[in-house]
Amino acid sequence: MAKKIIKVSGARAQANIARVYEAKQDHVFRFWDELSEEESQILLEQIEDIDYQLLHSLVQKFVLSSEPTRSFKTIAPPDVIKIPKTPKAHDYAEHARTVGEEALREGRIGLFLVAGGQASRLGFEGPKGAYPIGPVTGKPFFQIYAERIQALRKKYKTELPWFIMTSEENDEATKDFFQKNSYFGLSRADVTFVRQKMIPAVDKRGKLILIEKNRIFRNPNGHGGALQAMRDHNVIDTCRSAGITDLYYFQVDNILARIADPVFAGYHLLEKAELSVKVVAKKDPSERVGVIGFIDGALGVIEYSDMSPKDLDAREPDGSLSYNAGNSAIHLINIDFVDRITIDGSNLPYHRALKKIPYINRQGEKVTPKEPNGIKFETFIFDALRQARSSVLMEVVREDEFSPVKNDTGDDSPATAKRDLINLFGCWLEACNVKIPRDADGNVEGKIEISPLTAMNPGELAKELPEDFVFDGNLGL
Repeated sequence: MAKKIIKVSGARAQANIARVYEAKQDHVFRFWDELSEEESQILLEQIEDIDYQLLHSLVQKFVLSSEPTRSFKTIAPPDVIKIPKTPKAHDYAEHARTVGEEALREGRIGLFLVAGGQASRLGFEGPKGAYPIGPVTGKPFFQIYAERIQALRKKYKTELPWFIMTSEENDEATKDFFQKNSYFGLSRADVTFVRQKMIPAVDKRGKLILIEKNRIFRNPNGHGGALQAMRDHNVIDTCRSAGITDLYYFQVDNILARIADPVFAGYHLLEKAELSVKVVAKKDPSERVGVIGFIDGALGVIEYSDMSPKDLDAREPDGSLSYNAGNSAIHLINIDFVDRITIDGSNLPYHRALKKIPYINRQGEKVTPKEPNGIKFETFIFDALRQARSSVLMEVVREDEFSPVKNDTGDDSPATAKRDLINLFGCWLEACNVKIPRDADGNVEGKIEISPLTAMNPGELAKELPEDFVFDGNLGL
């Protein structure tokens, strides 16, 4: 017997309801009779936003099929621009710097920050970019980046527009945070917010998950959603109108991200690259990090779990790891490239992630699972590498440019990020002939925080320090 479809006023809403039944997801209306008019409207808006054809294909591939999520026949190491160690390499790096600085002065580089996450995993309620990360001042990520942008604008006498990608869960809070803090010294016109799309997760049977009686659980569609968001929010046209050819892409939780690095920009422009990546050398063969490499002849990220022990420990003639180009999630992206690959909608592949997702049970009770119970779907920006006609991979020093915050404690936590930031500033001071105490592990003993408005490198810092400066264990400039 066919199920009786609930009836609403409005042909459009009724058609959307019919699609839910056709997709065999009508359990989302289980509590329909208990909902207020406002609550039911929220549910109707959510079901209208679902791409049921995409949902069906994802469920078939990742839930109902036992096929591996990724398989390949061959992998091979990529070509990487190494950290310069010879006079010839240094000369080429300086040439790249000149080209990049020229592009910055001419206003051809813009900034794109991925900041769609919440900091709840860090015990902080609010957008991750609002998390206080400054080791001395407690400045949030957003403020530190805004100060770096101000310093770069002054140095290169350029506009350097800043696009910030938010998500449905933190868009309003992020905008409010910037407004309350007067955009951290930038003007409102300097900052553009773009919101990425959401996609529903499913349980292990492929069914949509109710997180409230009138709300379907959804998650941001991954950092790969940045490319489609650029089209959906007119970033492509805005950049072209402003003369911007390339966007410097970075993620909000990497406090060491070197924004608008002219050397990286120079290499990217010299090679006429469409999508480029900064990479960091792996700490050791067993570090669980994706590496850039050729997968069946196309550039992409090789997941740690997909590599054999032999591949993980493969070596080059000089003894270095063959698969050593760890992905730092720092990119330069050509605007024409974004236009080309999104003109018919983003075609990046989705990946699955098994997660613990709170839900409403049949009795209407909120349940917080202790084990993974749901499957999230996400796209990754590095999958666009295989569509790029040319790419540059540039190695950088991890201690200088890569320290993400992913966990509350342990590795990649606020504590390690602050430590790495302090150590970087300690190196700057030592370059200025200031004695810095260090512990047995080589970490600075004390706290240091230097605003980008004061200095962005040791040379600039040297001009700000008194000749008789002595570090007393705590420094905020």
